[in-house]
Amino acid sequence: MTKSFGPLVSTEWLANHLYEPDIRIVDGTYFVPGTGRNAQAEFTQSHIPGAVFFDIDAIADTASPLPHMLPSPDVFAQKVGDLGLGNDCRIIVYDNATMIGAPRVWWMFRVFGHDNVAILDGGLGKWVKENHPVTNQKTIPPI
Repeated sequence: MTKSFGPLVSTEWLANHLYEPDIRIVDGTYFVPGTGRNAQAEFTQSHIPGAVFFDIDAIADTASPLPHMLPSPDVFAQKVGDLGLGNDCRIIVYDNATMIGAPRVWWMFRVFGHDNVAILDGGLGKWVKENHPVTNQKTIPPI
């Protein structure tokens, strides 16, 4: 049985559980247009070990003329499955912005029935400030 947790986890908690087999780390960083920042590029340069990048623009209803609309349950399941994320995982979401992306990703998982998801309190900024590890190594999602 997968252990559960509340909607927020501390950086200390994640540092102590980072390599547990059911923990999945998700970078949900999103920058509003016009900032000149590229979330995918920043993720590629530096992220929490084991993290995968959740592209809010791609994991959406791309047929809608409106941005970031929820995809169908089947599309969501397929896209997050491609990232190695499933119902047997404890998912920790963070971002490297002003807490725009992580809450959105957390909410999407909750909408689709995945209750075992939490946001990293303080995000990547706090994680780095506390000298926890980061990497530029690509994460290969588990099959």
